[in-house]
Amino acid sequence: MKTCSQDKNLKVCTCTWEPCSRKGLCCECIQYHWQMGELPGCLFPPEVERTYDRSLKRFIEIYKDQI
Repeated sequence: MKTCSQDKNLKVCTCTWEPCSRKGLCCECIQYHWQMGELPGCLFPPEVERTYDRSLKRFIEIYKDQI
C-alpha cells in the first residue's frame, strides 16, 4: 500500500475548517465524513464548502443538473 502524501495533498486541500486534524489525509477525511453521512469539503464548490453543509442532499442539489 502506498504511503500518504500529506504535504502534497495539503497544497490542494480546499477545506476551510482550520482545527481539522485530517487536512491532507484524504483517506481519513473520506472515512470520517462518510461515517457522518457527508462528503468531504473538497467535493463542493468553495462558496458551499464555506457553509460546512457537506450533506449528501446538498451535494445532489448542486450537481443534479450536471448529470
